[in-house]
Amino acid sequence: MARKCYVTGKTAGSGNHVSHANNRNRRTWGVNVQKVRILVDGKPKRVYVSTRALKSGKVTRV
Repeated sequence: MARKCYVTGKTAGSGNHVSHANNRNRRTWGVNVQKVRILVDGKPKRVYVSTRALKSGKVTRV
């Protein structure tokens, strides 16, 4: 299962790693997600949530 934010839908980004000689290789930047318990439909559920969503108060931990 790919790491994806349950609230915002954030997934890994992609781009190039560029060396000093300007050689380019494809790479990915992982999303910063934490496994937390939140209320989903009134019941606690353990899901992956991005740290940005946690800091902004979009979800509250149980």
